[in-house]
Amino acid sequence: MPTRHRPEHITNSSGYAGAAFGPRGVPLEPVAPLQLSENRWDRKAITNVDQDSPELVDRKVKALLNKLTMGKFDSISDQIIAWANRSEKEKDGRTLIQVIRLVFEKATDEATWSEMYARLCRKMMEQISPKVQDDGIKNSEGKPIAGGQLFRKYLLNRCQEDFERGWVNKEATAAAAATKAIEDQAAKAASASKEEEEIALYSEEYYAAQKAKRQGLGLIKFIGELFKLQMLTERIMHECVKKLLGNVENPEEEEIESLCKLRTTVGQMLETAKSLRRFIQDDNLAGAHMHVYFDRMKELTKSPNVNSRMQFMLMLSYGTELS
Repeated sequence: MPTRHRPEHITNSSGYAGAAFGPRGVPLEPVAPLQLSENRWDRKAITNVDQDSPELVDRKVKALLNKLTMGKFDSISDQIIAWANRSEKEKDGRTLIQVIRLVFEKATDEATWSEMYARLCRKMMEQISPKVQDDGIKNSEGKPIAGGQLFRKYLLNRCQEDFERGWVNKEATAAAAATKAIEDQAAKAASASKEEEEIALYSEEYYAAQKAKRQGLGLIKFIGELFKLQMLTERIMHECVKKLLGNVENPEEEEIESLCKLRTTVGQMLETAKSLRRFIQDDNLAGAHMHVYFDRMKELTKSPNVNSRMQFMLMLSYGTELS
């Protein structure tokens, strides 16, 4: 059995390990002792955190959402509701608003599980404590809205805010990505370096645009799942449809993808005679027939500004209605 050689250390007056020799007398580089940083992790710092602080709510609820699965749905969702019920001690429902925000962020970023997150919202609305109220939101009798009604009010506000903000973010990131793409083309023309081409391809603007697109499509799917659970009204859904069909002349690809995502999520629930009549009345389209937005989609399938992939996607999702 070969003999193991332990490295020999010679410490100098400065405290550094000076000359160190490994096996066969190979000299090793000097190593400075570890220094304690000012922002190092400290277990005591966690125990001293205010139990009602937004930072703690963020960390705990995010951890629970990361663990949420259909198999653990009941136990994990109960814990999330318990955190939301901490708003019982508040007059503005800020903790409940924070929990709803975290659920929305998770649902829009992980569209595959939007049905599960919609179920979570439904359960929260049904089981939120009636003691949770917001003194700034009152009913027709002048009393603060509380419990499930308050949760639904917050939910509707969040849907509207995220939908409107999503369009603003999408337009801003798309413009930034387009500007960056022009700059990248100029850089490629100036240099044929493969490394520089890869850096230009995966720029920060590119990732920001892709993230905005992913979250926008995720929001549409999540809204559809909430509608299926009767948490959103037909009127709200048709407002989304009208927004997506607002630019028939030169539509964005994201708008068409969102329309198709809405169809696959909601199915034919929006296509009843009652809901379509309501849509026509809200839009003040006197004399228009019941399939008014299908006509708009037909225009899209024939528009020269819509590429063949988007046209095929529309036909695949709305084939029988557009034929």
